[in-house]
Amino acid sequence: MADTGGPGATGAPAERAAPPKYRSRPDLRALPDVTITTPADATAPGYIFLTPASGIGLWGPLIVDETGSPVWFRKVPDPATVAIDLKVQRYRNRPVLTWWEGTIGGTGGRGVGQGEFVIVDTSYREVTRVRAAGSEQADQHDFVITPQGSALFWVYDPIPYDLTALGGPADGVLHDGVLQEIDIRTGRRLFEWRARDHVRVDESYAPLPGGESAHLPYDYFHPNSVGLDADGDLLVSARHTWTAYKIDRRTGDVRWRIGGKKSDFTVDEKSRFSWQHDFRRRRDGSYSVFDNGAGVTTQRTESRGLVFTVDEAARSVTFSAEFAHPLKLSAPTQGNFRELADGGSFIGWGQLPYFTEYAPDGTVRLDGRLPLDNQSYRAYRAEWPGEPLDQPTLGLAVEGGNVIVSASWNGATRVAKWRARGGRQPGALTQSVEGPRTGFETTLTLPGTPEYVVAEALDGTGTLLGRSSAIPVRV
Repeated sequence: MADTGGPGATGAPAERAAPPKYRSRPDLRALPDVTITTPADATAPGYIFLTPASGIGLWGPLIVDETGSPVWFRKVPDPATVAIDLKVQRYRNRPVLTWWEGTIGGTGGRGVGQGEFVIVDTSYREVTRVRAAGSEQADQHDFVITPQGSALFWVYDPIPYDLTALGGPADGVLHDGVLQEIDIRTGRRLFEWRARDHVRVDESYAPLPGGESAHLPYDYFHPNSVGLDADGDLLVSARHTWTAYKIDRRTGDVRWRIGGKKSDFTVDEKSRFSWQHDFRRRRDGSYSVFDNGAGVTTQRTESRGLVFTVDEAARSVTFSAEFAHPLKLSAPTQGNFRELADGGSFIGWGQLPYFTEYAPDGTVRLDGRLPLDNQSYRAYRAEWPGEPLDQPTLGLAVEGGNVIVSASWNGATRVAKWRARGGRQPGALTQSVEGPRTGFETTLTLPGTPEYVVAEALDGTGTLLGRSSAIPVRV
């Protein structure tokens, strides 16, 4: 559904203890600020996609522009539910937004999700929700829509398992990493792959749960990404084995491993990674990961985006490039590293509240962050044509004998300027003032005190895109 939760207007004074961030949307007073620390310089087109979290709470999916100003926000209505991994994908040859909603549990930084995936169209209407097949729910770590209209994602399945060979209990529990492919339209399961059928438990670097936690599920594999290689096979990252896998899409066989205890390739020193996320194929044939370098046990003090080449004939992996943060950030959990359409790269620093865009040569061309007590599992840069179906909203205040009009339209991406019109009746609005859009909320001043006001959103040519309701002015 489109986000229509905001009020049409308010002329009442704000609460003194918690003044609204936006007069036109006082319900967004808790929306976290995004600070741009390195202003945009020759950046890729589009917006920045975040799912800000503070402590155990999460506000909801958030789109901002390159100044840090919000473009669209939708708060998850259930306080027990969190939203993760907002991104642009294509479904049925049209752009859509996707994210995960659910609850996250686990100990020691080993977050395991129980939830489902949301798909909305460019008007923010819900298209469908994708759920796992079977008794378990979908994990939050990744969600990929394929060109065939199916979805790839993970399920963490706890199963009874004898862990005595590793020093654990005979009646232990193992978290099996289960990859599912689901037809989005019908919900039918097309493919399933289980880590324990292909990856030994002793390949893990994660310590067993101990003490009073000894019977908690042992998360030996911890899959955190899935994608498609150029030949259609699957690319998988498993954080707790420090390994990137290529899996045959038809048979489920592991075609090769990079890294970890059973690597099929010789990996040069600068290409070695640990506790990684987001294993992907790049357009030039190279591969990339977000190399956390720190995790359940700390290995390195600096995280990075890592690019390397793979020579399958020579069975070798060779370093190509790395992208680090100017502050030498170390992200123990979460994070992603993506190639942009213009050859640049974009990193979300996971547990740390930063995001960074790089030119192809590694130069930082944009850097920003959420508040320091926040985090965003991933961050993306992409184009998005948002066209909400609800009306623009406005807030009014009378100051110095004039009406201050504050206008916004949550999710609209084509608005270039705003026009405020006022008059004695809703059908006789003879006063008018225009100004360029200046962020999520634009403020205009109407001289005098008209009895009614509307706000109109205009595109760059002056064409009307949307109009608010006519709101009475309260003096």
